[in-house]
Amino acid sequence: MMAPDDTAEAERGAAPPTASAAPTVGSPPPTLSATRGDLQLGRRLAHCANGCAIATAYALVFTHQQVVHTFGAIACLVYVLDRIRIHYPEILARAASINRLLFRAEEEFKESAMTPYAIAILLTLLTFPKTIALIAIYTLAIADPLSALVGITWGRHRVVAGKSLEGSGAFLAATALITGITLHVAAAPAARPLVGAALAVGVAGATFEMLPLRLDDNLTIPLFVGFAAWGVCGIFAITPP
Repeated sequence: MMAPDDTAEAERGAAPPTASAAPTVGSPPPTLSATRGDLQLGRRLAHCANGCAIATAYALVFTHQQVVHTFGAIACLVYVLDRIRIHYPEILARAASINRLLFRAEEEFKESAMTPYAIAILLTLLTFPKTIALIAIYTLAIADPLSALVGITWGRHRVVAGKSLEGSGAFLAATALITGITLHVAAAPAARPLVGAALAVGVAGATFEMLPLRLDDNLTIPLFVGFAAWGVCGIFAITPP
């Protein structure tokens, strides 16, 4: 099962979220205590591994049709398993250590972040050209959890609630690097437009990541970065395959 991350707001100092739904009668008492301000390294590593595996498989193994069909089936399975987790909490109660490692208190009785994560990746695969989709998915997989890790561990300069300059800087650097490497391998543009496009996508992604939106960032980040990268490639006359 995927265990992605809501990392745009996951920095130290953010107010602990509250569950939006009450437990059903007869369900076990709450057992989770982690919040978005906790490091939860295992969850973030799983977030990174899932996204990188999907993007790399798409880059090296699957055609577009194959990856859409394969991940479409995976997204359906993720959704069903998450509903089972919510309505049959006694199942995960038997694996308390895994439950605490991969889920947060706010997800005890409601949808976890893995559902919008799966939906966002599927929409990204359906919407964008292959190279743009790879940039968006790798950004979600790497830049998003990295920004949270840096912000929680070293973030000192607050920009908005739950966000720091250090975390946003890590997001910008990672996104720019991902964009540059992906475009270089796929399209091999000249150095100047390559660097310009990479920096532009990094700045756009980091700025968007700082916005205090109420939408799940697992859903919004890959879609925004995909559209930003698509537009930036047009501006710099780069044609991604």
